[in-house]
This record gives sequence, structure tokens and C-alpha cells, in this order.
Amino acid sequence: MSRMQGLVDILNQASKAYYQDGNEIISNYEYDRLYDELVQLEQETGIRMSNSPTVTVGYEVLSELPKERHEQPMLSLDKTKEISGLVDFIQDKKGILSWKLDGLTVVLTYENGELVKAVTRGNGEIGEVITNNAKVFKNVPLKIAYSGKLVLRGEAVIRYSDFEKINASIEDVAAKYKNPRNLCSGSVRQLSNEITANRNVYFYAFALIQAEAVEFDNSLQCQFEWMKSQGFDVVEYREVSAETMEEAVGYFSKSIEDYDIPSDGLVLMFDDIAYGVSLGRTSKFPRNGIAFKWADETAKTRLLTIEWSASRTGLINPIAVFEPVELEGTTVSRASIHNVSVAEGLALGIGDEIEVFKANMIIPQIARNLTKSGLNTVPEDCPVCGEKTVIKEDNGFKFLYCINPECPAKKIKKFAHFVSRNAMNIDGLSGETLEKFVDSGYIHEFADIYHLSRFEEEIVGTKGFGRKSFDKYMAAIDASRNTECYRVINGLGILNVGLTNAKMLCREFHNDIDKLIYATEEELTGIDGIGEVIAGSFAQYFRDENNMQEFQNLLQELTIKQEEESGQENEMISGKVFVITGSLNTFSNREELKLLIENLGGKVTGSVSSKTDYLINNDAMSSSSKNKKARELGVQIITEEDFRAFL
Repeated sequence: MSRMQGLVDILNQASKAYYQDGNEIISNYEYDRLYDELVQLEQETGIRMSNSPTVTVGYEVLSELPKERHEQPMLSLDKTKEISGLVDFIQDKKGILSWKLDGLTVVLTYENGELVKAVTRGNGEIGEVITNNAKVFKNVPLKIAYSGKLVLRGEAVIRYSDFEKINASIEDVAAKYKNPRNLCSGSVRQLSNEITANRNVYFYAFALIQAEAVEFDNSLQCQFEWMKSQGFDVVEYREVSAETMEEAVGYFSKSIEDYDIPSDGLVLMFDDIAYGVSLGRTSKFPRNGIAFKWADETAKTRLLTIEWSASRTGLINPIAVFEPVELEGTTVSRASIHNVSVAEGLALGIGDEIEVFKANMIIPQIARNLTKSGLNTVPEDCPVCGEKTVIKEDNGFKFLYCINPECPAKKIKKFAHFVSRNAMNIDGLSGETLEKFVDSGYIHEFADIYHLSRFEEEIVGTKGFGRKSFDKYMAAIDASRNTECYRVINGLGILNVGLTNAKMLCREFHNDIDKLIYATEEELTGIDGIGEVIAGSFAQYFRDENNMQEFQNLLQELTIKQEEESGQENEMISGKVFVITGSLNTFSNREELKLLIENLGGKVTGSVSSKTDYLINNDAMSSSSKNKKARELGVQIITEEDFRAFL
């Protein structure tokens, strides 16, 4: 029982980190091994704990997107890693074997031939409404020939080729995305569909849930072909039987070597729809299908050393360097270890025999340590500046930090973040170029980037640069002088204050820099969406005299654009506080409605409080938490139609 509870805790913590926070604290390989051990123990004991990942599906969604309950719960499939398991499942029936894509499951609904709703899988019962984002997926038809109500499921994915291009555009190694799935998840659930459109998200249908008055001859294959006829891309599939199963799996196994779409296995379904439905379901799995997970290609090698890589935040990440091995068609010799706790858990010592694999066939990771001589290489001094390091704990995991504010690694990555696309957007100043400028003494603080013309002769005469490069730098630097407030705040690299929070803060203070930087923690926490941690980091940054002086020097080089005042006001809206929840009918998304309210002098927050004047919800009778809170506080609940009457 003690081991079972320990496994439950580890697996739930790993799932939460992966699905909610976008972090990977243990490898997929290790997760599957621990999960299988838990299943075996539950079978042996006949005991299954209430919080076991074998009986729960996913986690509650946490974004600001509207949420909606699925008409049918979306369950996971049982799994096998053996072809014999597929053969035992299908027996004498005909099956459909297809890719198991590794992205984000989305449910699309069409009425009268038009896409009217898109909802993510969420926790299997409640998902997030992302209709506006789905409309900019690269291959989703907005209008189809079929005019009845159509509901189908599919996987939103970002292809490897697009993933690599996006990562290549990010200078800071620590800021790069770990895998296409994480990137896709964030892209699909954006509040702005412009970001979604720029990420090249594709949709592949894999299940038809409802299609009124269409006959499919009780065949899953007919459903797939019909979805194709309506303009949908469907997952690649093959018709199989017990006799042809090994050949079909071999086909997919060979294809995945150069397959551009992320896949973590295969799915086998009965072609006979009625038979599959008749089998029913368990508390966790439907019985009409089974998933086949690839056995990861592993290789044994010897650990040569552990490198420690410093980031702009001071976090020092361990990286395993080992004798080169061939994996999935490429030579690998390095693997991230995530944090100190993971390195300790693996008991990594120099010279140990380790087994490595590629997570999702992309990212090299350590599966296990065969000799476990013990970790004794955590540096007491920063590998870059030589100052003392400290170990900090977060959510039960140990992380190594350099606390020297003058660490060169921090400086280079700090400036790389400052010039990045979502900050000052100074094209051409790569991390390598910045490192040379910092080493040469040209850049000590942000404002120095705008004074590089002082070193024109030196830069032009440096090998690898020249006149053309210098002129390009100057043009990009000058173009960045006229900029938005949020870009400057984001570019500072304040701990816990990323792009979204920077936009939120600047909007709340109407781009008034002086009011913003002198705001108290109390004022900051009064902003909806800004908690104590963010407020504390922000206020502390500007309380530091060095930071404040560097910022004031930077402002001398910039012109901050001001928002254009609309000049419009509406007495029913001006000065009033609104909260928006649920699905919208006449506005394309909540952001559109929010901007209208703000342009008319109102304010939109994310949660109902005593300061709220109106809660906008088209389902005024729902039992949602926001509706309950509004009723408790006497806040008026209005529909979109009521709001339009205000106009």
C-alpha cells in the first residue's frame, strides 16, 4: 500500500506538471514504467485508490477561456505495447488501425454546414471553448456540404518541421519549446487567435460522434471516408485483421521514421460500430478500442560528464554528456536532466552505464542508470562566474541557482531576451553576437544597445561582421526605438512577469510608465489576474536602485506609443465592472467583447467580486461557480442581448 500511494503521488505530480504547467519532471519512459507497476499492484491487491491515475482522466483546465461540459465524456483508451495485445483484442473481427497523434484533442460542431463550436478535451468532462482559434487552423473547413448537425473529434497538432522553425527563431535556449505537443497545447488555447494562426496548427479527425440522417453501413471505415468527402483530413488508417496485424504495424513503424506529424503510437478500433458500442466501457476505458504505444528505441552508453548550463534567471540546468550513440536515425551525445532532483534520483556518476532514448522520437533523455554510482557533481560555484550557488526547492523538487547579479551568463541571456521578438524585436542580434559585444565591453546595460554606433569602426573591422552587418544592426535598433509599453516591460526579464502579464499591467496603467513602476504591491494585486508572487517580483525589481537606474537610462532611448483614446462613453457601461463567462453567440470571442467594453469606459475582470456590476452569461440559470457567486453578492446577471440593449 505504501508503494502504491507513492506511485500515485509521483504519477499525479508528473501529470499535473506536464498537462497544466508544460513542464516535464520525469520522462515518458519512466512515467509508463511506473504506471505499469501501479496497474500490476492494483491487480494483485484488488485495491484501487480514489486518486489513482488509473481511474481518473486528466485535470481541471485553468485558463481564462470559457468552459463547457461535453455531451459525452471523453475517455482514454486502454493500452498495450505488444502486437500480440492487438491480435488478442481484435480476435476474428475486422479493425481500423490508425495513428495515435500527439497533440491536443478537439471536438468540432457544425450546424447548417458551418463551424459553430470547437471545444478542447479538457479533463474529459469539461473542456475549453476555442471556436475562434479553430477557425484559423490550417486545414479545418469553415463550411461543409452537409447541412445537418455534425459533431466530430480530432487531434490538433503542430508538425515537426514547423516546430523546428519556431524553436530556431528563439535565441534563449531556456525559452525554447520542449516538444510539439506543449507548443500545440499553448497555441490552441490562446486568447488571441492571431497567435494560433501564426503557429500553423493542423486538425486530423479520428472519430465521428454525430451526423444526423447519414447512413454509414455500421462501418467505421465508411465514417472516415465520409468525413474525407466533407473536406476533413482524417488520420491515416489501414483496415486490419488478426492475420494482417503484424504487417500493418510494421508499415506504421517504418513510416514514423520520417513522419512529419507527432505520433506516440497507434489506435485500433472495431470497424463494426454497433459491436464496439455493445461492449460498453469500464470506469476509465471504452471497450471498443485500444492504444498501441511504441516501444522506445533505447541505447546503452557511458556518462562522460554532467555540464551545468546557466540561464538569465540564474537557474543552472544539468545536462548529461555521454558517448555518442545512434537513436531514431541520428547521433546523440547530450540529454537534459531537468533538475537536481531528477539527477539525484538517477544517481548519476561519471562513468556510469546509462540507457538513453528519444522522448516522442525527438528529445534525448535518460531512461535509467544501470550502475548508479551516485551524484557528486553538483557545483558549489557557478560554472560561468565562479560565485557560490544555492539550491532552492519548488513543489518538492530541487533546483540549482547562481545568485550573482553580475554573472556573464545572466547578462548575455538577459540581453538576448531583451532583443527577442516578443520584447524589443531587434532582428539580427543573436546570442552569439551579443556575447561578442558583451565580451568586448560594448554592452553593459540595456541602453548600451542603442549606443553601439560608438563602436562602428571596431564592429565593422571585426571578423565575421563587416559594413553590411553593422548597417543591418543599426536599422533594426533604430526601428525598435518607437515601441509599445508592454514590449519594454517584457524585455526587462522580470521574474514571473512574461508577455501576458506585461500586457495586462501596461493596459491597467494605460501605458503610464511612471505610475506603473512606482505601483505598490497592494495596487498590483488589486489587478485581476495579478497575484502576490507576480506583484512581489515586479515591485521588488523596481525597488532595486541598479535596476531602476538601468531602466531610466533605457527610457531615454525610447518613445513609448500611447493607446488611442476612443472618446466614446456609454452611461450604462462607463465606470462599470463586467465579468464575462460562458459561450458567446454574437461576438466572435470574449476579447472582442472586452475591447468594446473598455472602449466605452468600462472594465472587465476575470472573477466575480463585490466590485462587479454585471456578470455577462448567456446561460443565466446555470449553476456555474461565477453564477453562484454573483447571486450570493447580488450582482446582476445579464445576457449578450441585455448587454446589446445597453448600447
